Amino acid sequence: MFSTGNNEQQFFSTFVNKYIPMIVDAFIPCFIDQVFPDTAFNMIKLLKKLGVEVHYNPEQSCCGQMAFNSGFWDEAKAMGAKHIKDFSNNRPVVSPSSSCSGMVKKHYAKLFHNSALHNEYKTLKSNTYEISDFIVNVLKKEDVGAEFPHKVTYHESCASKREYGLTHEVRTLLKNVKGLELIEMKDADTCCGFGGTFSVKFEGISTAMAEQKVENALATEAEYIVSTDASCLMHIQGYIDKHNLPIKTIHIVDLLAANL
Repeated sequence: MFSTGNNEQQFFSTFVNKYIPMIVDAFIPCFIDQVFPDTAFNMIKLLKKLGVEVHYNPEQSCCGQMAFNSGFWDEAKAMGAKHIKDFSNNRPVVSPSSSCSGMVKKHYAKLFHNSALHNEYKTLKSNTYEISDFIVNVLKKEDVGAEFPHKVTYHESCASKREYGLTHEVRTLLKNVKGLELIEMKDADTCCGFGGTFSVKFEGISTAMAEQKVENALATEAEYIVSTDASCLMHIQGYIDKHNLPIKTIHIVDLLAANL
């Protein structure tokens, strides 16, 4: 039987990594597709810059998170089943949303465990990545060559920390952006108050939570609030705009792709 030594194996691994691009599927959540499409395009540009070949399935739609969180589990299961079939290529599925990625990785178990799609959901769960997790832990990149000469503070969304399980990834990428100064805000991982339909059902509480988040950000004197979830940023930016406050929001993908 043919075998190779360590040097040959290392050469082969280097050759594959250098000359054969990784292929991923882009999962673009409905929220980003409809409200922040530039973030989707920026994610694809960023991945291509990092040597990744990106495929996009135009048939993809909602992962079912909103229906799931609102208690409509039958409808969520139907949307989830379609999502599983839309991403059945057994490739990494990369998304600019820790919220929607977290839905697949954590909550699909409640819909598809011991179902006809049990094996398929488990495969998709292991293949699904939020973009910063994918860059740092799969591509093993901490510096993507980004430049953003501004002071920023990081809103660590509920979904990113408590559902998806991000830890150091976003801060690692931010600390390697040329010209960027990261200033931590008080209670960075406290909810901003969006929570999907929570912000509609409990408007007063939701607004008060956004106010607290923005006040903590303003105290850092940062120019931007950055996060992994466009829904949080939309909610926070709405409060900022209403009160004409001197700070802006930006998605981690848009920040990393700012100089592309």
